[in-house]
Amino acid sequence: MEFIFSIIPILILVAIVIFLIARNIRIVPQANAYVIERLGAYNGTWQVGLHFKIPLIDRIAKKVSLKEHVIDFPPQPVITKDNVTMEIDTVIYFQITDPKLFAYGVANPMEAIENLTATTLRNIIGDLELDQTLTSRELINTKMRVVLDEATDAWGIKINRVEVKNITPPKDIQTAMEKQMRAERERRESIIRAEGEKKSAILIAEGQKASKILEAEGSKEAAIRKAEGEAIAIRAVQQATADGIRMLVDSDPTREIIALKSLDSFVAAADGKATKIIIPSEIAGLAGLATSLKELVKEDSIISD
Repeated sequence: MEFIFSIIPILILVAIVIFLIARNIRIVPQANAYVIERLGAYNGTWQVGLHFKIPLIDRIAKKVSLKEHVIDFPPQPVITKDNVTMEIDTVIYFQITDPKLFAYGVANPMEAIENLTATTLRNIIGDLELDQTLTSRELINTKMRVVLDEATDAWGIKINRVEVKNITPPKDIQTAMEKQMRAERERRESIIRAEGEKKSAILIAEGQKASKILEAEGSKEAAIRKAEGEAIAIRAVQQATADGIRMLVDSDPTREIIALKSLDSFVAAADGKATKIIIPSEIAGLAGLATSLKELVKEDSIISD
């Protein structure tokens, strides 16, 4: 019995030791780091894995997440170079690179980043006019990231990206911008319509021009074909006349026959339209002789009948 009473304190002591050991075993998860203090002074930084701290001497001063953090700050009032007041809200993407500096560098890191962002934004926007502010988001993002990243190095923070989320001008400025955009759209619409009408008129004029050119070419072709036909007809008549003359020459005609042919030519030249024809005396005599012979032949035919 005395043995049992004497072993109980030992068991209690062992239990206390086991409890203290279990309570002081720490496992640091992935993407985390623990800042450890020993007797109130910085002792080290625990990385991922199993660790043990001395009871009542060591303590975990700060648990730090090494993941990338995103902070959406509320809109900040800023004034542009041309004295236009607007509100701009920003989004900051940052990552803790040094847990020790993050734990001891600044009292409230998030508040410090917010205030630094507001002052940096005011400085940058103060050098820009309204139109530049609305169209230079990339420039603003780049300048802010450079300034914030340089300032937060002492706090163990790396600024990865800064984004201007919204830019809200005053109501009257928004109304004026909407009117300007509406007028610009109407102007572009008028220009497009005018260009369309111009192209349509050009196409119609080109069509009419092409039509007239084709019509002129058709008339020209018809005139050429007609002239070629008349030329062929004239050549045929002349060829026939030449053939007749050639045949007449080849037949060795008498003087009287030549005179009669000449008379026929005068008759053909008159064509029933001339009222007076002057005929040479030789041809007239032959013509009278031909008429007498014709009458004699006619009387002979009557007598024989």
